[in-house]
Amino acid sequence: MNLGKYICHQNPERSFFIKGHQFPVCARCTGFYSGLVVYLVYSLFYSHPYSLNMLILSMILMIPVAVDGVTQYFGPRESTNTLRFVTGFIGGIGLIIFLKIVFTFILNLI
Repeated sequence: MNLGKYICHQNPERSFFIKGHQFPVCARCTGFYSGLVVYLVYSLFYSHPYSLNMLILSMILMIPVAVDGVTQYFGPRESTNTLRFVTGFIGGIGLIIFLKIVFTFILNLI
């Protein structure tokens, strides 16, 4: 069963391969999901208060993946799988911080 097709475009030229087998998601999504997992594991051992500064930091961390994706999509340049992975990883960390802050805020309102 190929669950990756529901969460990623899976273009072979934008994906990593190991021993001839394509990853279930592209390089950017691989970085993105890796960043999410790494930060979630990190946050199990190290807690820190969420603040406006952390919210701003989370948004800043999502900028590189947006710039990489948009500039590639509109054609000024072609990204590499390594750059896709790195920007995806950073963006994944930014997104999970953002979501944790938003959900914490919402839960405190209830």
